[in-house]
Amino acid sequence: MADQKVDRRITRTKRMIRDAFTQLLEEKGFEGITVRDITGKADINRGTFYLHYDSKYDLLEKSETEILAEMSGILKKINPNIIIHSQAHNEPIPFLVTLFEMIKKNSEFMTVILGSKGNPLFQVKLKNFIKDNFLSNILPQVIKQSKNDPFLVPLDYLMAYISSAHLGVIQQWLESKMQQTPREMALILSNITFYGPAHIVGIRKD
Repeated sequence: MADQKVDRRITRTKRMIRDAFTQLLEEKGFEGITVRDITGKADINRGTFYLHYDSKYDLLEKSETEILAEMSGILKKINPNIIIHSQAHNEPIPFLVTLFEMIKKNSEFMTVILGSKGNPLFQVKLKNFIKDNFLSNILPQVIKQSKNDPFLVPLDYLMAYISSAHLGVIQQWLESKMQQTPREMALILSNITFYGPAHIVGIRKD
């Protein structure tokens, strides 16, 4: 019980630090922030900060890593058969619903880190993460099970296009204050991915 209380206290403290960091990122940008700013905004002393992080750079790196780790846990549960079934019945893919729910839960940090005052390198990390953890492992299985003809374009270009599109959709949702629900966004992204822009806007009917 005592360990659980300590763990909850640590989690709460780290959340306070990240929330303060997020607000300061939006106000000042990363280069303008000091550890003193963070501790003042979080209402903690410097010693408490350094118990968890070596510097503001370490805080940024660990915050981004936590986001990617949470996404990784979601993607490990992907079932290609369910993806095919969802597409066939025009239903949102379940793991995408969970993914957008996770993004919404972390929306303040995600909005800032993927915005103009965030870390451009995180966008690269996120696109590579999508390619390495989803597209490289899952997309070939989905296409194989769908029994389509061979690829019309090289797979690496297809993955680059889809990963950039996924990131763009996430950024647009965050920038628009998440007007759609995670379920609605999952269906939007599913339809764009499976049908493509030409079909979506009516250029192609097949």
